[in-house]
Amino acid sequence: MAARPVSRMLQRVLRSSVRSCSSGAPVTQHRPGEPSQTAVEELSRRRQFLREHAAPFSAFLTDSFGRQHSYLRISLTEKCNLRCQYCMPEEGVPLTPKADLLTTEEILTLARLFVKEGVDKIRLTGGEPLIRPDVVDIVAQLHRLEGLRTIGITTNGINLARLLPQLQKAGLSAINISLDTLVPAKFEFIVRRKGFHKVMEGIHKAIELGYSPVKVNCVVMRGLNEDELLDFVALTEGLPLDVRFIEYMPFDGNKWNFKKMVSYKEMLDTLRQQWPELEKLPEEESSTAKAFKVPGFRGQVSFITSMSEHFCGTCNRLRITADGNLKVCLFGNSEVSLRDHLRAGASEEELLQIIGAAVGRKKRQHAGMFNIAQMKNRPMILIGG
Repeated sequence: MAARPVSRMLQRVLRSSVRSCSSGAPVTQHRPGEPSQTAVEELSRRRQFLREHAAPFSAFLTDSFGRQHSYLRISLTEKCNLRCQYCMPEEGVPLTPKADLLTTEEILTLARLFVKEGVDKIRLTGGEPLIRPDVVDIVAQLHRLEGLRTIGITTNGINLARLLPQLQKAGLSAINISLDTLVPAKFEFIVRRKGFHKVMEGIHKAIELGYSPVKVNCVVMRGLNEDELLDFVALTEGLPLDVRFIEYMPFDGNKWNFKKMVSYKEMLDTLRQQWPELEKLPEEESSTAKAFKVPGFRGQVSFITSMSEHFCGTCNRLRITADGNLKVCLFGNSEVSLRDHLRAGASEEELLQIIGAAVGRKKRQHAGMFNIAQMKNRPMILIGG
């Protein structure tokens, strides 16, 4: 059965609960580094309300461990205007012929099907999604889907300042911008291209247009940028940013090495030496990020701990690659071609059976960083970030 969109009444209740949580009501004393009791209780009440009023969720998008997949990431292109070291091999990657990539209509057909079954968040990725000529139109078409509450995009930011006003009008509601250094010369070394100032311009344009928080994704690599952690956190003092430190992950061709990985706990220790009052924020269910805030700062920082403390148990994500393959796990090498079935004339019911079978085969957790490093998988550029 398809999930129904959350009712306006429920949305009002949730907004009211958020306001009451931030209305300045007295908060009990708590230890630095721990979420306040009031915030924890409020989040618990919201979750309980959602459980009691939830519509039945699609069986096709529920795996054998009970995880409900309401978040779909769609790669719009394999092409990119940067060559980030952790994402793409230095020599580049062989690109899929254009005829084998999903057309705009195929993307929208699959998006409609997933939303009908209960997906309420879609993120557009790549490659670099903002180099796709019809990206604004795709966002506008997605915005018309009843039940889809969030349309996000993950971008390197090079074209963001120019396109964001159009994207916002089309219905874009969330932005993640990749930025791994605040040093222009180092930026060129990491991404093998120029463009640092364009990325910063994109970040400030997003803030100017009212996006809050603007998420900044930073892949932390030992010997390259771990010395900039404090500088990134300092950005959140005056800007509504969520700086997300991502553990370096192994993908095909990125020469992953355990010694290059800086763990979440090591990063957190570094931050706490500078800001011992760093406060842990409550986490939403199925969140991939462990969130913290320096009291008094406008923004916050988060850690994506895919390697040292995986979050597979609450994963609610599915991915569709630019060539139309469904990946149920970022680190798994199992894929099924939805493109081939679409082009063979599969009915909606047949597509759902194929999707449901793939979701049903999803494993309890990924194989662990050392095993992942030995597995054959796509480079990140060909998966979709």
